[in-house]
Formats: sequence, C-alpha cells, structure tokens
Amino acid sequence: MNTSMLSMTLIYVTYGEMGSAKNVFLILVLTIYLASVIASGTVMLLIYLDTSLHKPMYIFLFSLIVNGIIGSTAVWPKVMNILLTDDNTVSYEGCLVQFFLTASYGACNYAMLTVMAYDRFVFIFQPLHYHTVMNPYRVKQLVLIGNLIPVTVMLTQMLLNSRLSLCRYTIQRVFCDNVSVIDLSCDNDNFSLVCSVFGICAVFCVGVLPLFLVMLSYLKIILIILKMSTDARKKTFATCSPHLIVFILFSFVSLFSIIYNRVYPDVSVRAKVIRPFFLATNYILIPPFVQPVIYGLKSQEIRQSFLKFRKRAILGF
Repeated sequence: MNTSMLSMTLIYVTYGEMGSAKNVFLILVLTIYLASVIASGTVMLLIYLDTSLHKPMYIFLFSLIVNGIIGSTAVWPKVMNILLTDDNTVSYEGCLVQFFLTASYGACNYAMLTVMAYDRFVFIFQPLHYHTVMNPYRVKQLVLIGNLIPVTVMLTQMLLNSRLSLCRYTIQRVFCDNVSVIDLSCDNDNFSLVCSVFGICAVFCVGVLPLFLVMLSYLKIILIILKMSTDARKKTFATCSPHLIVFILFSFVSLFSIIYNRVYPDVSVRAKVIRPFFLATNYILIPPFVQPVIYGLKSQEIRQSFLKFRKRAILGF
C-alpha cells in the first residue's frame, strides 16, 4: 500500500442526510459519552486506589473498562466534530485506524468477558483453591493474553484491508468497520475475498468461540446453583449477576448489530440515516457507559469503596 492510497479522502454520506437531526444526535452523544467517561474513570480510580479491590475480578473489570473507553473515544469525538463542523471526510489511513480500534474494542471485550466467566467458574467450583489458581501471575497472564490475541487478529485484518484497491470513496456508516472498508474495494479485486474470509474467521475466533465458552460456563454454574440452599443460591447469584448482565447486554447489541446490518433492507432515505446511528449507538456508545454503572450498582464492594472515599472527601473539607 503506497502513501497516496492511505491519504485518499473518504466521505461519510450518512451525515449529509441528517438535516436538523444533527443537533439532537450531538446532544445525545455528548451527554452519554461524557457520562461514560465519568462513570468509567470513577470505577477505575476506585479499583486503583482501594487495595480491597485488588482482586482478579476487578482487575479484569479494569481492563474491560479501558477497552470501552478506547472504543468509544475512537468514534465519538470524531462524530461530534463532524456534527459540529459538517466536515464529513476522513483519510483512508484514518478509516483503517478507526476500524482497528473499534474492532479491537469488541474483540477484547469478548475476551475479557470470557476471562471473567472463567474467574467466576473457578470461584464457584474450586472455592478452596481459588487464590491458588487465580494467583497474581495467572491474572497477569490472562489480562495479557485476553488483550494481545484479539489485538493481533484485528491488526492482521487491518493490514490485509490496507492492501485493497479502492474504487469507491463513500462510507454508508457512522464509523469505519470491516464491512464498510471492504465495500470500498473494486469489484474485480480478488483480494477482497481473502479479507472477507479472514474477517469471518476472526469473528468466529474472537466472537463466536468466546460466546460459546461463556454460555457453557454459566450452564454448569446454573446446574450447580440449582442444587444449593436458598441462601447459598442468592450469594452465588450475587457474585455472578454483574458479569452476567454485562455479558448478555454486550452479546445482544453485538449480535443485533451484525444481523440487522446484514439482513434488514433499507426501505427509505430515512432508514439509511437512522439505522447507522442506531446501530453505532447500541454497539459502541451504550455498553461502555452501562458496564461501569452496572458494576457500580450491583457490586457491594465497589459501592462500599465509593461510599468510603466519598466520606473521606467530605470529612477532608
């Protein structure tokens, strides 16, 4: 790929068809994005400062929240800039980088949710050996592998996409994803088939496989919970519920976006405008905001930590 190809200008056509809806969407994005950054920063700060939260589950949560911030920041500041300035252009290089960051966000999210499911599985099935199995060295390994493998897969996809020959220069989505990048290629470019096949394999490895492993883990957890007493069942469910809620939410919005994007026909110009923003909001705006909020509300340890630091802050004044 030569430098001139990377510097080519692409146009987001969706923004040009929004009309007066731009202001509404700008306010919506700005509000949720800022709330997401504040909520994420608060939970991350609590985990960092409070030694009682230096546990495997919260270390994995810290990594999950970082992924959310990276993914949302790769998209929404650019979106808000376009809505404010009406400059709906991006270089092909910038498009590839945005695809890499947003794809890594999704892949790393699934990887860390899988690691967190493994953590809960060990906690429930091997409670006496939990600290031996989930020792600091193992936790570091899981965090490294859970982020390195997805990033490597998406970096490979980005490098493959950078070799495509472009014949189209308009993007039909709010941000650059794999489908929108491949759609820019020439119809006679056989290399686009290679990129598409690799993309399907990547989705299976970093999406479908983790989904299956988490579902299998929770199937076994549910079976053992049914055999417990009522009190033990409530305590066990309380330890799993934040992760389970986050996992179900992220899986739903991800699968919904993929399926809806593939099979739902555009029936009007209005649909061409609303659908990309609806899908983008569901996939990469709502989850990074909801994840820290759910853990903040459902996790007793995080709530206690927050109240402790708030009390110190008040007494400090």
